Amino acid sequence: MAFGRSSRRQQLVEPVTLKILVAGGFGVGKTTLVGAVSEIRPLRTEETLSEAGRPVDSVDGVEQKTTTTVAMDFGRITVRDDLVLYLFGTPGQDRFWFLWDELAQGALGAVVLADTRRLEDCFAAIDYFERRSIPFTLAVNCFDDADRYPGETIRSALDLDPEVPVLMCDARERESVKDVLVAVVEHAMVLAGETREHAVT
Repeated sequence: MAFGRSSRRQQLVEPVTLKILVAGGFGVGKTTLVGAVSEIRPLRTEETLSEAGRPVDSVDGVEQKTTTTVAMDFGRITVRDDLVLYLFGTPGQDRFWFLWDELAQGALGAVVLADTRRLEDCFAAIDYFERRSIPFTLAVNCFDDADRYPGETIRSALDLDPEVPVLMCDARERESVKDVLVAVVEHAMVLAGETREHAVT
């Protein structure tokens, strides 16, 4: 039997890398979401909640929470051979908002994670991305003890534009989170295509 070089060359494709932010209120599940899909050990900047911080970081509705992100969470997921997403989870408290502008630089889009028990906590993140024209998808983290509402009811309550995707998800489940990330990328690509189309015409 003769062995030789294959006539078919295997082409190595450099993957496209995209930056996605994960934002939302305090204790909504951002760290959990990043950790659920990251193929590398996630970088976490969590600190233990202290009694001194309780007046600043309200744990109403998330009494079991013992830690908080003070800078960011970071993870990576390969969606396809030619597409890699870098995930940056933002801190949820107002006092760390000075970090958001740095984290948002170069982002293709964002996930705004919501909890129906504290829906008002995601208003600030929605406002931030709308003001900066950063495409985002709203993902409702379906906590076991939270009430369930139709997506259109949540859209109306948050006064979201009709084109903003609203999905239900479980931030602990890899496939559920992947669906959310794919929705963010697709939404951002559609908006980018529309922007290019308007620029040409």
